[in-house]
Amino acid sequence: MVEHKARPQLFLKGGKEKSVYRRHPWIFSGAVQKIVGEPAEGDLVDVYDSQHQYLATGHYQPESIIVKILRFGNPAIDADFWRERIVSALEYRKTLHLWNNTETNVFRLIHSEGDGLSGLIADYYNGVLVLQAHSEGMHRAFDELVPLFQELMGKNLVAVYDKSGATLPHPVGTDHYCLGNVDGAWEIKEYGNRYLIRFPEAQKTGFFIDQRENRRLLSHFCRGKRVLNTFGYTGGFSVAALQGGASYVETVDISKKAIQQCEENVALNFPDAPHRGVTEDVLPYLTRLDQPFDVMVLDPPAFAKNHRSLQQGLKAYRHINQQALEKINPGGLLFTFSCSQAVSKEDFRTMLFTAAANAHRQVRMVSPLTQAADHPVSIYHPEGEYLKGWLLYVE
Repeated sequence: MVEHKARPQLFLKGGKEKSVYRRHPWIFSGAVQKIVGEPAEGDLVDVYDSQHQYLATGHYQPESIIVKILRFGNPAIDADFWRERIVSALEYRKTLHLWNNTETNVFRLIHSEGDGLSGLIADYYNGVLVLQAHSEGMHRAFDELVPLFQELMGKNLVAVYDKSGATLPHPVGTDHYCLGNVDGAWEIKEYGNRYLIRFPEAQKTGFFIDQRENRRLLSHFCRGKRVLNTFGYTGGFSVAALQGGASYVETVDISKKAIQQCEENVALNFPDAPHRGVTEDVLPYLTRLDQPFDVMVLDPPAFAKNHRSLQQGLKAYRHINQQALEKINPGGLLFTFSCSQAVSKEDFRTMLFTAAANAHRQVRMVSPLTQAADHPVSIYHPEGEYLKGWLLYVE
């Protein structure tokens, strides 16, 4: 038996080690037989099976997911470990041709479990790295991680912004710069389109990077089309539609500030664009919609934030999709999404079947849609595929 006395030890119930052998990075509280020591939230703990054989090391948190595993079969969580993980993530993004790309200078550098760093999101915005911790342990590691990012990214890194205030279970103070500083709006590019990001006030880390390839796909279908972008936020799909030659684009979002920023982004790229921003709740907007649109985008927030709210969330997804399917022009295309991790691909597809049947429309399922490749999914952690969607053709 391998003992590591310096850390608290967590022992699993008999049979519960199977998920660890399958390299799943989460341990649930119900699998724990006993804890030796008194770990505080964020402490590193060593995990053992019921026969006291060492299995893994990860961050402890007194929640349903009680350990987020960082490393299997080796207890060393040191500078070499962090360096290896960051280098691996960088090499992967270079393989995707996202590093030093002059047309697209925004991408996800670290995607939590998908990059072997459970609890950490790191998004790159044209020199600014925005960090977001989803565990106390990972947030504590920022003091070690920031110098490593600075060393490994060199001149490509001008500032690091900690945007973890809303993602940790306990308040950690205000979001702030860990390195450098940028004032006001920061410009990025995605497939040549320009966008302005204001990190302190933005949702998520600043931009919905995961939709990059879906925006690109949308642009190919918009020439001469009337396009409706709902839950449009700061206009990513709207700008992509105009890039693709849309004859008219309308963006709807309940946030007045988001619509203002959308209009700013549209003007930055297409000063005389046929675009209109609408500040309104999407559900009543769709209900009373009487204008014809050829292409529609439904990219709502997570209606089902957990399994307890799954049925209520599916009902909301069904309602907005039915409304869109009823209103879209014959021969129209619907890009529809769910970012709710609790909603499976099967749940989403069944919901779309019901919405189409209720709308009495003939619908072809053209292509499934998912997150961009810089949001990788570990084969051992299928839960990482949180974004699911479909491109539908509606007769």
